[in-house]
Amino acid sequence: MGLKPVLTKDFGTEGLRQLDAYERTGGYAGYKKALSEIKPDDLVELVKKSGLRGRGGAGFPTGNKWSFLPKGMYPRYLVCNADESEPGCFKDRYLIEESPHQVLEGILIAAFAIGCNTAFIYIRGEYLPQYEALESAIEEATAAGYIGKNVLKSGFDVDVILHRGAGAYICGEETALLTSLEGYRGEPRLKPPFPAVKGLYGKPTVVNNVETVANLPHIVVNGADWFASMGTPTGKGTRVWCMSGHVNRPGNYELENGTPIRELIMEHGGGVWKNRRLKAFQPGGASMMVLLPEHLDVGLDFDAIQKAGSLAGAGAMVVMDETTCMVDAARRYVKFFHHESCGKCTPCREGTFWMSNLFDRFEFGEARPGDVDLLLDMGYNIDGRSFCPLGDASTWFPRSVIKYFRDEFEQHIAEKGCPFRKETEAAVAVA
Repeated sequence: MGLKPVLTKDFGTEGLRQLDAYERTGGYAGYKKALSEIKPDDLVELVKKSGLRGRGGAGFPTGNKWSFLPKGMYPRYLVCNADESEPGCFKDRYLIEESPHQVLEGILIAAFAIGCNTAFIYIRGEYLPQYEALESAIEEATAAGYIGKNVLKSGFDVDVILHRGAGAYICGEETALLTSLEGYRGEPRLKPPFPAVKGLYGKPTVVNNVETVANLPHIVVNGADWFASMGTPTGKGTRVWCMSGHVNRPGNYELENGTPIRELIMEHGGGVWKNRRLKAFQPGGASMMVLLPEHLDVGLDFDAIQKAGSLAGAGAMVVMDETTCMVDAARRYVKFFHHESCGKCTPCREGTFWMSNLFDRFEFGEARPGDVDLLLDMGYNIDGRSFCPLGDASTWFPRSVIKYFRDEFEQHIAEKGCPFRKETEAAVAVA
């Protein structure tokens, strides 16, 4: 993290999964420095000065989030959100599996900074190898004295509890995650109060993403100015981008914020596969608005992508070539959100259901004139009226597809079905 322009699958011959290998590369130096040289309040200010923003999706400044904890209210908790469930996103999985101690060290630094003695890692239930990697790392770190009572004779006590989720996308939302962690059905909570004031077990709580905490050891060792020297004025440092879809070299790529999207897709990703043309892409995952080839020179940056009409989200770059049916792409995402809706609020529960049904009409030749505007109307009635962002996000990609590819919807109506599917079936028949 923050050390190479591109994150590859090669961490050396032995990797960084074991404690001794991680320590030989400078592992836990940041934690030791924090405990021996930096006061917790100064550590919060250091992270503020670095400009580190959350890498989980919202992009909120990390140091500011820490500072919202009410003074004098204890106990307080830190929860690392490793419930990575956004379609197209796989950076946290990779970081945990290949360098679990880096993630764990970041958690310990964050816990010290906010005065937390019990930290939790909430990991996606399907991530069994990653769970085992973290479990082993916690055991090694405990045996080495990095976790436990009076860590390294600093007077700081800390415990880390690893908890597996049960495969619910909604638990990526921080309040639903906390509810699940407490043993209840994973459903979001009304905000305010925010977790910083009333979170896990009703106590002040900070929820940070895996990639966010993985940056902390490097910031502590190298300084806030080092981190802030990379990236853009409003997006400091580097970020790991997951690239998938119709691209020659899918994978995780760590680049400075502000790097043109063109460089990520065309250079690092090797361009669009099968010598086809780029049709569209999503910069931040399944819920993010679609962008076009004309947006390739937009920087990989929270604010720049938002200005272009989308969101950086979870950093999941999904590439789509010229053969992609944008109507069907939107349909599949809507079905995903309908399936993953927790059902707590009516706009999301009912809205995603009816949007899914309406998209099926386009796919199977039953759509009527006016159905495109009906889809838009449904989206506007869900967005901003749902209990949590899942309902809102379910509408963003479909509405953006209608904005740029309305002609494909009209073609589905005119031809009574998907023209792309018909073309594929015809090609298969000829072959």
